[in-house]
Amino acid sequence: MADIGTVSQATLDLQTVDGETRIVAGGPWIIATVSGIEPQIARAIRAATGTVAIDLSAVQRIDTSGAWLIRRLEAELQQKGIAVTLAGASENAVRLLAAVERGQDFGAEAPRRRPMFLELLERLGQSTASAGHDFVQAMAILGGVVGGLIRGATRPSRLRFTSIIYHLDRTGLQAVPIIALISFLIGGIVAQQGVFQLSFFGAEDFVVDLVGILVLRELGVLLTAILLAGRSGSAYTAEIGSMKMREELDALKVIGLDPIEVLIMPRIVALVIALPLLTFVADMSGLIGGAFVAFVYGDMPFERFILLLRDAVDMSTLMVGLIKAPFMGLIVGLIAANEGLNVQGSSESLGRQTTASVVKSIFMVIVADGIFAIFFAAIDY
Repeated sequence: MADIGTVSQATLDLQTVDGETRIVAGGPWIIATVSGIEPQIARAIRAATGTVAIDLSAVQRIDTSGAWLIRRLEAELQQKGIAVTLAGASENAVRLLAAVERGQDFGAEAPRRRPMFLELLERLGQSTASAGHDFVQAMAILGGVVGGLIRGATRPSRLRFTSIIYHLDRTGLQAVPIIALISFLIGGIVAQQGVFQLSFFGAEDFVVDLVGILVLRELGVLLTAILLAGRSGSAYTAEIGSMKMREELDALKVIGLDPIEVLIMPRIVALVIALPLLTFVADMSGLIGGAFVAFVYGDMPFERFILLLRDAVDMSTLMVGLIKAPFMGLIVGLIAANEGLNVQGSSESLGRQTTASVVKSIFMVIVADGIFAIFFAAIDY
């Protein structure tokens, strides 16, 4: 028998009787005493032959680190083709050894990678299920908002006009400069490209039709919705998510208030009201930018631009963009609120859901714009 270790440290005794190797662990097998046991474990593994019995009856104390070493010793012996049995383990040791075995499979081979097609199919299924879950949640939020508006119509004192005005100022008025600037630049870029390309055919006048129809029907409302998704939608998700992390939503429920009516409804109402107003600002800024570039780049006087614009568009062209705006505002608000309510208890979750809010809002806004384009083309409007 070889005595390895000291009394104050974890010990490992190795003996061979009738072809069976017996490894006797003794002393305290805890994190403070097993730091020097690694060489003895390696020596025992090299010397072991036949069958091995690991005797734990002399172990005074054991914690997770000691149990992990015992399991590692057992696994490495089994990898050599040696049959291993455990004996003399206390109830606490048995419990810790079972927990370590569940948490770490020492002998298992690395899992084989599945075919990429199956992984893609699984991700597609998960994304579809997640989209369905998000849709159900968004409809529940919409129902809560509609219910709050109905209760507010019967009892106006329940409507939070101050909160609606506050969010309307944040979402609408404070967004006017950036919306106007970007729309002005986009209108100018469209006009510049139009003048450049149409000049080859001597059809520079048609740049007015290009700018007018494109800005009023599509670009004005689409750019505004995308900007609000990144500017206001992300802020709403972060605010609601932070409230959920700090359990403020639960506190509202405890005192008898509905979080949807108190927090979400004013934000969604503000978005639905602000988006058509900002769309009109974007339309006017885009037309001004187009007229300015047509004057500078294409030598087209402002008076001629206005006269040609009057012939190119009518009220229905403007109304197409304004009709789409409230629905896009509703989409941005519902997605922002839904992602905020999905935030878990970590800052990582908050960042992930805020990013998802912006991405999903932009995607759904573009999808909605395409659906409206098909609808208006079908009714010839």
